[in-house]
Amino acid sequence: MRVLLASTYDLGRQPFGLASPAAWLRRAGADVRQIDLSREKFQEDAAASAELVAFYLPMHTATRLALPVIDRVRALNPAATICAYGLYAPLNEVILKQHGVDVVLGPEAEAELAALANGATGAKGAKGAKGTLPKLTFIQPDRRGLPALENYATLQMPDGTRKTVGATDATRGCKHRCRHCPIVPVYDGQFRVVSADVVLADIRAQVGQGATHITFGDPDFFNGPTHAHRIVDALHREFPDLTYDAIIKVEHLLAHQELLPVLAGTGCLFVTSAVESVDDRVLAFLEKGHTRADFVRAAALCRTAGLTLAPTFVAFTPWTTIESYRDLLDVVEDLDLVEHVAPVQWGIRLLVTWESRLLELSDIRSLVGTFDSRTLTYPWRHPDPSVDALQENVMSLAGVRMTESRRAMFDRVRALARGKSPSHEIARSPDARLIRTAIPYLNEPWYC
Repeated sequence: MRVLLASTYDLGRQPFGLASPAAWLRRAGADVRQIDLSREKFQEDAAASAELVAFYLPMHTATRLALPVIDRVRALNPAATICAYGLYAPLNEVILKQHGVDVVLGPEAEAELAALANGATGAKGAKGAKGTLPKLTFIQPDRRGLPALENYATLQMPDGTRKTVGATDATRGCKHRCRHCPIVPVYDGQFRVVSADVVLADIRAQVGQGATHITFGDPDFFNGPTHAHRIVDALHREFPDLTYDAIIKVEHLLAHQELLPVLAGTGCLFVTSAVESVDDRVLAFLEKGHTRADFVRAAALCRTAGLTLAPTFVAFTPWTTIESYRDLLDVVEDLDLVEHVAPVQWGIRLLVTWESRLLELSDIRSLVGTFDSRTLTYPWRHPDPSVDALQENVMSLAGVRMTESRRAMFDRVRALARGKSPSHEIARSPDARLIRTAIPYLNEPWYC
């Protein structure tokens, strides 16, 4: 069977979510083409000749971008079976089928895609929210046919040099149930371990393509701390000059603090942690599993271990006030983390997606409107219009000053939060002339 695997967006990384099913499909005898529409043009001939076209939907942005492409494929190739798979596919099953998708699978889709390619007509599809997901024996991803790694986001180093970035997953899913997280309605506390041999083989192949840095895409690298330890030790033994980054919850940084020096000593350049808020009330609503004090302690532990912490935030929620937003800025500055925060994080707004656990909260239910099939969210407005106005102004600022230093952007944002012109503080700030950031960062920072 002729199969076209398509990705529209995956944070500037070469998509693991194409490479992994490509390996399964080729093993099953399928003729597979992979297309990453974030880096290459739509291949009309491939779409018109494919018998199965499968769209990888790992996140919100990818799903929105995929909808018009799905329409185009259906018009070009009415006879094709169109499939959507990945985390956001089951969350948007109704809308996807309205656009002509025949089969909707979840994020553990490899075996079912291979079955479709072998002519199965009754594929089980994704289990609904909070359902049981398949348990697969993963094999090495096959990245043949994808754009070269140098076409993707790079790691910017403080000295102005760049590193070529590869990406892989050591685990999939998450054992936690943070209320706002889109993983929860699908995985509901389940996570899957990819064997160390498969992870290392995938990294080895990407090093062969020129990768000098690896991003671990796991929702939480310390869901399996022993597994993570085994992988980074083996990775560092084989590639002592290779660097990497990972995502780890604040509570895991505290619970497994003995591993922080291990990360620092094996080439981890930074750890991304979804701190979300420094307001304990908001953290409780989100069921993040940590407090403001925990974040402060985790920042200190990382600094002591020589490990760079890169926090991310959902800065604007229905519970955010102008005062609490100013407090967030003050806390980040007090912890000397201004350079560690991508400017877009200062404007991130809480997304309420289909089947989100946020809808369990009466505060949320009273604010949201009807589900918007265009944005794939439940729209909400803040009770205080000045908070929404601040969020819009911050995002407008972040969207146009892409090369300004993080310190300079922080000063502009703080000026806005104080009701002043965003040029008020920056005009007297010597940091405006500094390099963009003093820590390494990936140059495609979007996180949803």
